Order: sequence, then structure tokens, then C-alpha cells
Amino acid sequence: MSLRQLLPSCQDNPDLAARYAYPDGPWLRANMVSSADGAANLDGASAALSSDTDRRLFALLRALSDVIIDGAATVRTEKYKPARTQEPWRHLRDGRPPTPPIAVISARLDLDPASRLITEAPEYARTIVITTAQAPADRRAALARHADVIVAGEETVDLKAAVSALAERGYRRMLAEGGPHLLAQLLEARLMDELCLTIGPLMAGPGASRIVAGAPQSGTEPGALPLPLRLAHVLEDDSFLFCRYLKKD
Repeated sequence: MSLRQLLPSCQDNPDLAARYAYPDGPWLRANMVSSADGAANLDGASAALSSDTDRRLFALLRALSDVIIDGAATVRTEKYKPARTQEPWRHLRDGRPPTPPIAVISARLDLDPASRLITEAPEYARTIVITTAQAPADRRAALARHADVIVAGEETVDLKAAVSALAERGYRRMLAEGGPHLLAQLLEARLMDELCLTIGPLMAGPGASRIVAGAPQSGTEPGALPLPLRLAHVLEDDSFLFCRYLKKD
């Protein structure tokens, strides 16, 4: 047995940018928040589970990434807008565009082409919409006026093809922010290299979904689940835990 006490920590104010630096090569990091009893949201949104430090880490992870990946339901529920320049982390974007684009996974293209996420994205970080060949052509054309559209899959979005298409466009440091259904699909496709999980000091009670949700997809590869992880670090602030897990080889 090798039991270690992680807290209290002997290191205060760690270098967060170094702690969360991406390794070389393509890498897909997921970032999620949950309550102590595993709820992924309160009243349908994750904001009530967060904290000032969690929001600071959220901004850091965005600044480190080349692209932010989200499901259409999360984009609608959380009322997404284009990523903003974050002053504390501005220097991390040196040599790259000031902000990363947001890539939305949407098989049916049930997105508002007039939303701020679509129309207000800067030219250097146009929103990316990843959809299917069978998505309605009129919706695809409407979104393509302000967004870049990638077709990956026939009836459902092929996430392996989607991730490969993003990497081919130079977006190698990927950040998936959810929601739970997208995380489940990334997990089943064995595309997730890392999970950053904030655990809030709150019991949400029954009813809320977990950070992974939905029925298993047909055709899931044998051995895809469960996915073993190893703990890279745990940080603590005001009883919030910030855990970084890496996929175990």
C-alpha cells in the first residue's frame, strides 16, 4: 500500500500555467465541474457549482488551448459567446491568435445562425460547426455565412474524424468543455487524454446528471469503457478541489 496525504500542501501559489501545460503533439483535454455528490449542474447550468478560482482556471485552460470543443446543448444552455481575451493569461497567446475558436458539435444544426457565438466571432477565430452529411442544407448554408462548417460523419458526428479535422487545421491543443453527453461520446471513442475536474464543496441532491451522461453508443469499441486514469495533481482553494487526471497508458 502507498498512501499519501495530499493536503495540506507544502507549496502555496503554484505556477498554474506550468501545471496545466499541454504536452507535445495532439492532445484532448476535458474540463468539467461537479458537486461533491457528482452533480454536473444545478438547475441545468454549471455556474452555481463554480468559484472565483475555478473561473480563473477555466480562463487559463482556454488561453492554453488552440480550440474549444462544445456540444450544441451546452452552447445553448450556457448561452455561449466567442472566447474573450483574458488579461492574466494574455502572454500565453504570444505567437497565436488572441483567442481560440469554439467548435460546436451539432448533428442536426439546431443552432441559431444569428447568435452572438456565430456572428460576433472575430475573423481570426471564426466559430467552427462540426456536423453530418445529412444535416439540413439550408441550415448549413445559413451558418456558413459566419462560421466554418466541417462535415464529419453521415448520420451522426464521427468524433474521431472531427478531432482529426481539427488537428489537420493546426488545432492540436484541444479543450472540451462539455456537456455530459459530449464527454460520454469522447470517452467511448477513447479520444480523451486528460480530465480536469473541479469538485465543489456542495451536496446537490438527487436529480442532476453526472459529468458523463446518456446511453452507450452502438458500436462502442470493446474495452473502451471504463477508462483508467492516473492522478497528476490536486489543488485546493476554499474547500474546492481541482483535480487533473491523465489517461493511464
